[in-house]
Amino acid sequence: MDDPNNSFEHRYSAEKVSDEKLNHYNEVRSESETIYKTFGKVKCPALGNKYVTFTSEGFNHLVYRIKKQERDKRVQIMRFELLSKAKALIEITSTIQEYEEYHRQHKVMKSKRNQMINVKIRDIGFVGIIKGFRIKVVLRKIGDGGEWKFHSVIPAWSTQYYRDIKIIRNTKDNVTDS
Repeated sequence: MDDPNNSFEHRYSAEKVSDEKLNHYNEVRSESETIYKTFGKVKCPALGNKYVTFTSEGFNHLVYRIKKQERDKRVQIMRFELLSKAKALIEITSTIQEYEEYHRQHKVMKSKRNQMINVKIRDIGFVGIIKGFRIKVVLRKIGDGGEWKFHSVIPAWSTQYYRDIKIIRNTKDNVTDS
């Protein structure tokens, strides 16, 4: 069951990620993970200067769609290249563009055992143009007392609004920093 945005993601990443980068996937991933680990916590003006934490869950989400289902390598590389732009957007944005709240079963340690409990999950999205590229950053907060964590970054091409198509078509070159 492929979703249409996913096939577009493959086509888009095929255009933006060179074969040479794909051949050096392990080095690109390792370098990106090293850079990601340096981010730690950053203040976000849109959240009243609360900290956003860059956790291993966030990096794993760039690699895997769901548990044990790895994303296409070109898609991963494209997302890795957007990491520094994602951090910059979180540090400067002052407006939340998207908000979603839902309940889901979540595994927690309780009385020294893993248990599934129903928790409230909040996702917020920031869309911005950083160094000429329109990106979307998703942050996630699990539970009422949880902290905001980086969840994902994507080029902001996945849209269903006609007004955004012009911007997407005008995006040029590669997504790497220039």
